[in-house]
Amino acid sequence: MPRLDLLIAHNLGYSRGIVTRLCRQGRVGTPGGPSLRDPGLQIAPASLPMVVDIDDVLHTLYLRYHLLQHKPVGVVTALRDDRHRTAYDLLKGAPLYKDLRAAGRLDLETSGLLLWTTEGPLLHRMTHPRYAVPRVYQAALRGAWQTPPPGFALEDGHVPEITELTPLAREQAHPGLDVPTGTTTLASITIVGGKFHEVRRIFAGLGSEVLGLCRVAYGPLVLPTTLAAGQYQELDLHSVFAGMHPRPRGAGDADEADEADEADEDLEGTREGADA
Repeated sequence: MPRLDLLIAHNLGYSRGIVTRLCRQGRVGTPGGPSLRDPGLQIAPASLPMVVDIDDVLHTLYLRYHLLQHKPVGVVTALRDDRHRTAYDLLKGAPLYKDLRAAGRLDLETSGLLLWTTEGPLLHRMTHPRYAVPRVYQAALRGAWQTPPPGFALEDGHVPEITELTPLAREQAHPGLDVPTGTTTLASITIVGGKFHEVRRIFAGLGSEVLGLCRVAYGPLVLPTTLAAGQYQELDLHSVFAGMHPRPRGAGDADEADEADEADEDLEGTREGADA
């Protein structure tokens, strides 16, 4: 079980020495309750998040944190970038901010649903191709797209796993989808996995050009129409993805390994590439 001093230090950025002094001086307590003078007090995970009172200021302590962000166009999915603002910048002030990592990536010109978690094993399950989490995108296109022929492959030989591709009526478009001038048709596409710029390359291979792109669903999670671009909301990803199981290993394992390696490779860098 986590210790009180470690929880406070991790959540608030204090050193353990400072937390120890605060506790022993009786300056840490529960709201309206007794002081918590033992910095080594073990906190049951089931009681977290919990609220503590430090010098008459209330703070919520978390062991883990997950959120759903509406990523706007014009920011990259990275922890830092030399040229562009990042989706991570928009999360400043979120609990456990320094530990948050994105599940997959959306490129500079793609908006939509982006999940963040502080838990590495959960992040791996959500992004690894063997777990086959479907992603749904809405696209604003220039030019009609053709039905994918049998054995349809991208220019690098990758065979995308398209589970659904349908026309999209304007009134069904998500408010987060940018529909620029020059758009002639809209489409909804569901894919499993997420290779480099995969959705854009799929439509290019089908004779169309993506002008606007928005991810509207990731697994069972749907981007709320009321969540403004740049905003986020807390959620429990464990309850959402608890039933996930990997697919049996098959002939595509080598491709899946490459895809898994790409899942978060540019969170520390400046490349604009992403799975959309």
